[in-house]
Amino acid sequence: MSVSVAAPSAYAASETTASDIGGFVTGGDHVHVSSTPPATASAPGWWLDPLGKHKNVKAKVTIWLQTRHGHTWKTVAEGSKNVKAGAARAPVPAAPTPAKTCENRDKTQWRSVIDVDLIGVADSPEKVVTKTVTLSCGA
Repeated sequence: MSVSVAAPSAYAASETTASDIGGFVTGGDHVHVSSTPPATASAPGWWLDPLGKHKNVKAKVTIWLQTRHGHTWKTVAEGSKNVKAGAARAPVPAAPTPAKTCENRDKTQWRSVIDVDLIGVADSPEKVVTKTVTLSCGA
């Protein structure tokens, strides 16, 4: 899987990472742990169409939830769903949100990788990688 780390754009809130790729914006929350039991790590993702270029287009949004093991990243959960774009500055609530129940409270580094593929439209193979966070949630 080829990934690129994207800098936050004007469309990203402080808790998200986003990249303007091919006229649309790919975004996602940093991995976080649920406040209700059972403790679960999750990271939603979405795409936005700020210029209105893809009004009638759906995209396959795929998210890989990953943990660091030494110098490598291991996917521990993934989700995928075909969804329309959100409004210019609002994520799509129907986008996938992969989750992994914490197996223990060990400090673990987490990130998510988000890929948006417009259905029927040629777009970039780039993916957004959210900022690495350390959580008390072992996978």
